[in-house]
Amino acid sequence: MFRSLLVLALCCATPAWATPEYVLPTLFDVTGVAADDRLNIRERPDPSAPIIGTLAPDAREVEVVGERSGWAQVTSAERSGWVNAKFLAYRTDVWEPGALPPTLGCVGTEPFWALSQGAGGMVFSSPDGPDRTMELRKVMDDGHFRSPVRGLIAGDAQGRLTAVIRPEQCSDGMSDRAYGLSATLIFDGSAQASRMFTGCCRIGH
Repeated sequence: MFRSLLVLALCCATPAWATPEYVLPTLFDVTGVAADDRLNIRERPDPSAPIIGTLAPDAREVEVVGERSGWAQVTSAERSGWVNAKFLAYRTDVWEPGALPPTLGCVGTEPFWALSQGAGGMVFSSPDGPDRTMELRKVMDDGHFRSPVRGLIAGDAQGRLTAVIRPEQCSDGMSDRAYGLSATLIFDGSAQASRMFTGCCRIGH
């Protein structure tokens, strides 16, 4: 009897990738919408709220930064809105252990700056000087299943960048876009003064 139960458990166990668990923000694909229809993005999580945008029936990698009563908060252009969550299917390939989503990008204001991923590593941009490309040396996670928390270390001949990215509501202070990730960047090195920047990150397009 025990042997039979053991065999049953081994053959029919739910694989990790099929576990319906996720932590926001993460990416979803539109599903269940007719090919000749669109998924409405509404101003509020209410079926009677004004429509501020739409998603194509085959839209992929839609970033969701919040949830409320069966609605998902997404971003259309630089404005955030709400869609019916039953038409979204979450992706299991977004937050891989020890890696960054390829679409991750961060921005900050006062001063303005941007951090993105390029062919040579991490690219830091600001109006104060030329883009700075740094080798991505290490990406760390907190060990929790599909957690968005990340730490990264990058550097070049000028010094080192240490960054911590974590899930929390964040605003760039300029647009109506809602971000689901905050970032703290610290630069240090012999060729520059140490400096800290704070801002928001996105994983959607």
